[in-house]
Amino acid sequence: MIDETLPVGKVRYVIIDTELTGLDEKRDSIVSMAAIRMVGGRIDFGDVFYKLVNPETELTAKSIIIHGITPSDVVEKPEIATVLSEFVQFCGNDVVVGHCISVDLAFINREMKRILGYALKNEVLDTSAIYEWIRKRYSSQRTFPSRFTDSGLFDIAEHFGVSVTGAHNAAMDAFITAQVFQRFIPMLTGGGINSIGDLLGIGNPSKGGDRTGHAIGMYTF
Repeated sequence: MIDETLPVGKVRYVIIDTELTGLDEKRDSIVSMAAIRMVGGRIDFGDVFYKLVNPETELTAKSIIIHGITPSDVVEKPEIATVLSEFVQFCGNDVVVGHCISVDLAFINREMKRILGYALKNEVLDTSAIYEWIRKRYSSQRTFPSRFTDSGLFDIAEHFGVSVTGAHNAAMDAFITAQVFQRFIPMLTGGGINSIGDLLGIGNPSKGGDRTGHAIGMYTF
């Protein structure tokens, strides 16, 4: 259980991403997993997790075009059970962060329940939900042109000056998400989101999404 009074800038985060054989939660499977550590707004480049996985299901031509991982890349890689145990150990008790993270968690938790018997227990933040709060909070300022409503990771990244290179590689996507989250932090604290409890209130849709924004009257529209 995390101390929800901890300042946002003092919390340990793990920014994650996965690549998949497809988006069907029942038929597709994980083909790579990545995570990068952050402490507050500092990205720890020396504390990175990236593994290719020999998937449970066949790679499709459509998925290969997206992430570039071919059958020959993974034929000798470990199976998901091995990688998942290492991934859980890497995450520890840190707050897990991702963009549209429900997709990643659907696959991760399906495999965790099957292999380990339980789902990921970490607190979770979605940068997509956080972005929506920031966009509404700062909608009257020049930070967000009125035409800018796209919540896709790469559009947001480019808007905040984060270089989008090597996209659809789990390690690179996690790194892009980390840089976006890094840029969000001063905007969050500037908007009154000071503790991890506040941040979980707006950044974890399963816990009420933007309840903090409503509760403390942060919206400007």
